Amino acid sequence: MTAPTTYGLSSEARNLHWLLTNLVEEVPGIQSVAVVSSDGLLLLSSDPGHTEQSRQARPAKGPRGSAADLATIVSGIGSLTVGAAKLMDSGAVRHTMVAMEEGSLFVMSISDGSLLGVHGSAECDMSVVAYHMALFVGRAGHVLTPELRSELRKSLEAESTGSAR
Repeated sequence: MTAPTTYGLSSEARNLHWLLTNLVEEVPGIQSVAVVSSDGLLLLSSDPGHTEQSRQARPAKGPRGSAADLATIVSGIGSLTVGAAKLMDSGAVRHTMVAMEEGSLFVMSISDGSLLGVHGSAECDMSVVAYHMALFVGRAGHVLTPELRSELRKSLEAESTGSAR
């Protein structure tokens, strides 16, 4: 994974980038990670190439190879499970795991409807991934304020237009 650009970001935003980088580099089998706001927008990604140019320049791996696609999947699964929990009168959804033949998908609530999504390889240890996701959520949840979400979103938008450097 290449480190995302953090120049000009607040210390909280840089810390979240560091936590995300650490999650991806320390946990075997994680292929991509996305932090998604409650309205489904990508806030933070392990994918340095969430722009269209980088998606076309490399072979697809995972959800068409882009964090934006992972964010869409995570947002959809998050909405589906929240609806299911309401219908079943079972309280808040804490995490969702989907085991597939060729990979795994993990979705965990962070705060205020924000979600952490992880795409893992088929060989990843699901309990280790879930444990490290819980650590990330515990460390990131209290700092993911509306102001920080706005800063992260603007940073991603600036990167995708090529003006963040």
